[in-house]
Amino acid sequence: MDEFEQLGLFDEEYPQYKIEKPIRLCTLFSGLGAQEMAMKRLGVDFEIYKAVEFDEFAIRSYNAIHGTNFPTLDVNNVHAADLELVDRDKYCYILFYSWPCTSLSLAGKQEGMEEGSGTASSLLWQVKRIIEECGDNLPDVLISENVTQCHSDKNMPEFDRWIRFLRSKGYSNFYGDLNAKDFGVPQNRDRCFMVSILGKYDFTFPKEIPLEKVMADVLEEVVPEKFFISNEKADKLIEQLIKDGKIED
Repeated sequence: MDEFEQLGLFDEEYPQYKIEKPIRLCTLFSGLGAQEMAMKRLGVDFEIYKAVEFDEFAIRSYNAIHGTNFPTLDVNNVHAADLELVDRDKYCYILFYSWPCTSLSLAGKQEGMEEGSGTASSLLWQVKRIIEECGDNLPDVLISENVTQCHSDKNMPEFDRWIRFLRSKGYSNFYGDLNAKDFGVPQNRDRCFMVSILGKYDFTFPKEIPLEKVMADVLEEVVPEKFFISNEKADKLIEQLIKDGKIED
């Protein structure tokens, strides 16, 4: 598809940075493996190498979707050695680390991501620990996605501290807010993406493409009742959102 041709990280014609070695993909906070599916849809030739996910049902779904057999793992107990970044002269290692947004999102309590705070979003600093353990044997590319609140006024000090850490390890870092509706998806989903490349490189996020679909084009015509939220639950959710000041009464 034409809209995928501009995704230059995997494009041999990309002048600023290009991947020439076989790719081994590692993911922390893997979930169902959405990033793996995206790379497959892009036609990228890569190996699903490591996946770290603590939720039993999520990793079971991951394995079913991708034909893998990864165990349940807690990022708190994972070390650099577990990633097995070997033969780096032969492979390009990409690490996805889209850490939990639970404590950052407007839909949550917005507790922040300060290191040592114990919030779900502070698990970002476990990634820091793992990268530090890598020593000079670092992943070639780091990629993350999170809610835009990760660099809000409240969270910017920690976000900036994260960038400074990556810079100290030799990464060139680029982040920007991209909305799904600007890339062909009929959904207003604004997210912060960050690409870190080991070495002195430039990187440009893809250009926006026209939106040619509406929600009716992707929604199912018939949806089982089990997927509907009850009126009681809906009322409680609305009541809580009003109480938290997220929406007006």
